[in-house]
Amino acid sequence: MLAPMVALMRLPLMAADASSGRTSGSETERAVSEKTKAMADGVFAAQMSLVGSMVQFWPELLSGKTPSMLNGVAAERSMNAALKPASLRVRANFRRLSMKG
Repeated sequence: MLAPMVALMRLPLMAADASSGRTSGSETERAVSEKTKAMADGVFAAQMSLVGSMVQFWPELLSGKTPSMLNGVAAERSMNAALKPASLRVRANFRRLSMKG
């Protein structure tokens, strides 16, 4: 929910960077690097979540439960794990950018 707000807060800073010709330490550079890191962290978290679900496959099956790999729970956990790094980054950016304004 905060992502559009962060984008709107960043636009004036990115426009100021573009008009001044600054490249080092610019808001644009920071935005790109943060998005890249959040995406990599999200992919890793999703994969680790799926590995955990695969490890639990046989114990769940042998205990009489439907394995999470088969009923969609593993996919839901994986998606939530993938989104968590990005949401943490967006909240941190919102706090940082609201202090600037």
